[in-house]
Amino acid sequence: MTSVSVMLVLVVFLALAFDYINGFHDTANAIATSVSTRALTPKRAVMMAAVLNLIGALYSTGVAQTIAKDIVSPTFVTQEVVVAALLSATAWNLLTWYFGIPSSSSHALIGGMAGAAVAKAGFSVLHWQGIGKIIAALVFSPIIGMALGFIVMKTLAFIFGNFTPSRLNQGFKKMQVISAGLLAFNHGSNDAQKSMGIITMALIAAGLQSQTDLNPHIWVKVSCALAMAAGTAAGGWKIIRTMGGKIFKLEPINGFAADLTSSAVIWSATVLPGLHLPVSTTHVVSGSIMGVGSAKRVSAVRWGVAQQMLVAWLVTIPSTSLFAALVYFGLSKLLL
Repeated sequence: MTSVSVMLVLVVFLALAFDYINGFHDTANAIATSVSTRALTPKRAVMMAAVLNLIGALYSTGVAQTIAKDIVSPTFVTQEVVVAALLSATAWNLLTWYFGIPSSSSHALIGGMAGAAVAKAGFSVLHWQGIGKIIAALVFSPIIGMALGFIVMKTLAFIFGNFTPSRLNQGFKKMQVISAGLLAFNHGSNDAQKSMGIITMALIAAGLQSQTDLNPHIWVKVSCALAMAAGTAAGGWKIIRTMGGKIFKLEPINGFAADLTSSAVIWSATVLPGLHLPVSTTHVVSGSIMGVGSAKRVSAVRWGVAQQMLVAWLVTIPSTSLFAALVYFGLSKLLL
């Protein structure tokens, strides 16, 4: 019982650490456009994002339930599996943050869970239908973001095409504060739930929660929300520079279009009936920025940077799966 308690405490600590790192790793998603266009100062943007991430994280639990049941059956999950998954995902987040590469925390966590579970009991424990649904959401959400960003930007250009640049910039700087706030709220509502789902799995494995009850306890929701908000407040300036200027040189109207598009995609995946799917805020925002940039001029998008990001995204799940499997084998030997 003591070892189970110690492992459970370790799981909760690692899940909250992952949430904290996710906060500063993905802060750029919500505020990069508003900071790069100077609609908000970095300090105000980060604090606004932290507060709205906190509120968003308490909003719903549908994504948490998806994480808890659709990757691996809770029957096969042990504390060691969850620890290995979290260590792998956290290491990947820190590595990509260090090099300033926007990568997906969602991909990292899903890859880690799958790799650790397979190391424990083989490929048969994976819920292929659920994983397929999650991966489809992760793949198609940035494509939808790109297409919708293109349409939104073309629409705004048509409506405001006769406005002077100075008047346009002044108006959309104010609108960007609203769109950045919406994006921060939606980021919190989707991303914080991933750690809630992981802790719920650990509680089920420890016999402290029924397998038929996948709703996170209130203390799980509050602690994950606070951890993400704290991480967001710490900022993620390396990734902010990549998202805010290296993909496409943003003006206030572009930033508003990208934020609004991203919010719509993430909100739909989070709350629409029958979905409740985890999506990568990083992917969606990047796709939206590319779509918005393409609406102005295809050559305006720095596709070389986009290609580097795509490579990072493609290798995330295989890398975190492999590392999680190795960590699980190491823990199993250590705890024998």
